[in-house]
Amino acid sequence: MAGSPDQHLDPQADRDVLTTRILDAPRERVFRAWTDPDLLARWWGPEGFTNSFQEFELKPGGQWNFIMHGPGGIHFKNESVFIEVLAPERIVFDHVSTPPFRVIVTFDEEGPRTRLGFCMRFRTAAECEAVKRFALEGNEQTFDRLAALLAEG
Repeated sequence: MAGSPDQHLDPQADRDVLTTRILDAPRERVFRAWTDPDLLARWWGPEGFTNSFQEFELKPGGQWNFIMHGPGGIHFKNESVFIEVLAPERIVFDHVSTPPFRVIVTFDEEGPRTRLGFCMRFRTAAECEAVKRFALEGNEQTFDRLAALLAEG
């Protein structure tokens, strides 16, 4: 998925899975939950999933390689490459495992809270449609886990 990150921020309704969440924490704290691999591993993924991170190099061109361990002993290998890291405003990375997609995460201040924007951008509408069925619910569960972590203080 070549090109500048900004060109991928224009809405592409037929290729995007969008999730927005208002989190009861300041933007810097939410950003840290995304960028500290120890914190990220605690909440990433839907309910019942755990993570084993092999590599987490938070910089443009850096690798994020991990295994998501799902309920029932199913393991999902994930490989991503960071495209942009603009603290504490935005993170862009390409998920290069199947199915490939670009992730654009935005962190906007709303007083003492944070509006999290999460966009999964697929290459085609068909690829998006194939994943959208379970991605929307999975994203909601993932951000429920993030909210719970932030509530711990």
